[in-house]
Amino acid sequence: MESAKVGKRGSIVVPAKLRKRFGIEEGTIVIAEEKEDGILIRPAVVVPIERYTPERKAEFLLSNAIDQADYRKARKEVLKLGLDPDSIPHHKPA
Repeated sequence: MESAKVGKRGSIVVPAKLRKRFGIEEGTIVIAEEKEDGILIRPAVVVPIERYTPERKAEFLLSNAIDQADYRKARKEVLKLGLDPDSIPHHKPA
């Protein structure tokens, strides 16, 4: 068990051994979570945001159609994106 001292303004210095073990460096975002018996401080998990191109959106629309009527609607939406539905690789509904 390691101990840390709370400074003015509530800052806490995490012991070097723990920073190294958990990959905490200067600028690392951490989460302070309230628990019944105290505070849990842990590194935040950063999930990259995926940005979809119009072509990828079109692929999703076309491939996720559940029936022929839905597929026709998806084709119209793809046309609104300015794309040719026949040029987009996708799976047609059965």
